[in-house]
Order: sequence, then structure tokens, then C-alpha cells
Amino acid sequence: MFRWRLLVAGATAVVLATTGTALASAPAHASVCNPLGPTGGDVGSTGSSGSTDIGLGSADYGSYRADGKKPQMPLPKLHGASTAIQWVTGPRSPNRTDQRFSITSTDVGVPWDNGSGQVLMAFGDTWGRCAGQMVWRHNTMLRSDGKPDLDKGMTFPDAIPGSIRSGAAVTPQHPTFALPLFNAIGVRNVEVGRIPTSGIAINGVQYLSYMSIHRWTGPGRWMTNYSAIAVSRDNGQTWTTVNDTIRANFDVTLPGVRQVQQGHSRFQMGAFLRSGDYIYQYGTPNGRRSSAYLSRVRPADILNLNRYEYYRGGGAWSPRPADATPIIGQPVSEMSVAYNNFLGRFVMLTERTGNIMMRTSPSPEGPWSAEKVLISPNQTRGLYAPYIHPHSSGRFLYFVTSRWDDYNVMLVRTDLSKVR
Repeated sequence: MFRWRLLVAGATAVVLATTGTALASAPAHASVCNPLGPTGGDVGSTGSSGSTDIGLGSADYGSYRADGKKPQMPLPKLHGASTAIQWVTGPRSPNRTDQRFSITSTDVGVPWDNGSGQVLMAFGDTWGRCAGQMVWRHNTMLRSDGKPDLDKGMTFPDAIPGSIRSGAAVTPQHPTFALPLFNAIGVRNVEVGRIPTSGIAINGVQYLSYMSIHRWTGPGRWMTNYSAIAVSRDNGQTWTTVNDTIRANFDVTLPGVRQVQQGHSRFQMGAFLRSGDYIYQYGTPNGRRSSAYLSRVRPADILNLNRYEYYRGGGAWSPRPADATPIIGQPVSEMSVAYNNFLGRFVMLTERTGNIMMRTSPSPEGPWSAEKVLISPNQTRGLYAPYIHPHSSGRFLYFVTSRWDDYNVMLVRTDLSKVR
């Protein structure tokens, strides 16, 4: 018989299922470059978890296991409707994030408007040099100046210790080392990472959804412990997980426990969209091989899971996450959704088998169109995690996407008038 345990320690919340055995959190040892807790060294392979299903003695250094040393290739030359504008991150980026923020390689790059003239970008597993060694962070964030001319690329101001408007949160001891947003336990088969999936600003407060990774299981596959929302009231300088927003990745319901409800497993990855009176949150289970679902909530209630409604089809909504029905069939990967004025429709970007795909819809619920290919593997391989830039709404659709071999983020423009 399973005993479900919710372990909460300050801003760290880990949901675990155990068979009568309590699991202790791994100790957080701060490094010289990371006062928040554990970072990885220049270690290469992390070995295996052995015969135990817990593996408490085995640290895990993220989804990218080449210790940040793969060379970044030149920006790809795309053809057709899409054009690569710049590398946003890495040594080949005009931003030189490797030197200015100790971001040599990273991915995801979730962008959102902070409501005061900047675009914030949250990244996943991040490698960079600090104190003479290559170190790994579970995640990090940069602040863009939010300039309107995206054809000239995205830029980040220099980082200034203590400044919540500068390019990144840094310390006086290491003013070019962008700090992580928050750390995971960093222990194999317990919690190996926390990856941002979507961000939104409401009345000057920043909200960031993320997933807690239990383990990586193969290409395009992973298992999560839970998803949650972290909050920042200082423009992303510091973050606190709101434990009431945890959606445990268990397909059961515990009466009276809002974090453990059947259907929460369908919202392990999320994408925020503000439209009309609601904030819509699109969701998928862990990995890139499942269907997409939809929930909505009033902005004032974004941290209250009891106020969310779940789309059950046919224009109907339900307060029960288990009633959520697919709005798009599998397979669906990381996604972003925004309204586009040129098309007069909502646009959704996802990735499938290396293709960057676009769907459109007259409403947040759908019906969603068939996929249209924006970038195919014939142009460049290994693209994933396409996120629409929040200042993109016209004929030219601007979005960021990651490329696996370089393990960095690029900015792309697609001419929607040429998409067929």
C-alpha cells in the first residue's frame, strides 16, 4: 500500500511517492559561485544509481551531459518563410553571454513581458565558467531591454549586483555569473532539475511555471515529480515557490489535498496566455509524446488551484482537473500560445520530430487547425522548445528556439504571409 508524502521545506517543495519509507532531502551545499545551493562541477558522466530506486548517493547534473563544452556552430541559414536572426545565447551570440553572464550553453529561454518595459527569459540547464571551472546551474534568467526592433536581435544590459533592472541577478563576488532562479535537490531518482515552462506578469508581479524533474528516461521522455508556480516581486531577482500551486504527478485524488488531484498529471508542462477576463494555462503531461489540455483562471486567482476551470470540450468547463479533455491529440511538446493580429487568430507553436510546427485557432479553446511546418529538419536538425516573443503580433512571427547540438537558444523570424 502506497503512502503519499508531501515534503515541504521553505521554498523547496518535493512531491514523492514512497512505499512506507521516508525520503530525506539531499543537503544543499553552496559553492563559491552559487550561494543558493548545489552546482555541478566539470564532471562529465554522473554514473548510475545502482540497484537502489532512490540513488541518494548519486548526484545528477542536468539533461545536457556534455559538461558545456560542445562548440557552438554558426547560426543556421534557413530558407522558405523562416530566417534565423541571431544566437541569443552562447559564445557566438552578439550578447557574448559566455563572458558577460557565464552562460556558455543553455536551452529553453521562455520569454515574457514583465509589464514595465523588459522581456524576461528563463532558461533550463545552464553551463558556464566560474572561478576557473565549468559549473552547471539548474536554471537561470536574463532580462532583455525589450526593444521593439527584433530584426536587430535581443540584447541584455550588463549585470549589476543588487540591481533588479540589470541583465541578470549576480553577486558582488561574481558579477558576471548569472545566478539560478531556484535549485533542485540535484539527486538522481529524487529530483534532478527544475525547468521553466512559461512566465507571465500580473500587476507587476512575475509568475513562472516550472516542472520538477524526477528523472530523464530517454530522448523526448522524462518523468516529473510535480509542476508548480514560483513568484517574484522584485523583477525576477528572487523567487519563491507557492506550495499551494503544486500539481503532483500522481493519477489519484486525495480528498482535501488540492496538490494531489486526478488530472494534475495533464498539466506538468504549461503555457500561459492572457485573453479577455482569463489567464489560460495550456498543459501537457511530462515528455513530448502526449496530448494538450487547457485550464483557465481569473488573474487574481492564479495561485489558487481551487479556482481553476478545466476545458472538457463543447464549450463546457469543469472545476475538476480529471474532466480536462484533449484540445490537441498527441504528440505535443513544449508549447507557446499568443494572439496574432496579422492572422486574426491565436497561434500555437510546438515541435514534433524535429519540425517546428504552427497551429491556429479562432479562440483559446479551439478548434485548432492542422499543423503547418515553419522549420523542418532538412533546414537544421535538433530544434525544440519554440517560444513566441511577447512583442510579436504582426506579419512577422518572432520566436526563440533551442538547438540540441549547440545547446543554445536562437531568435527566428517567420513571414506568416508565406506559410502555407
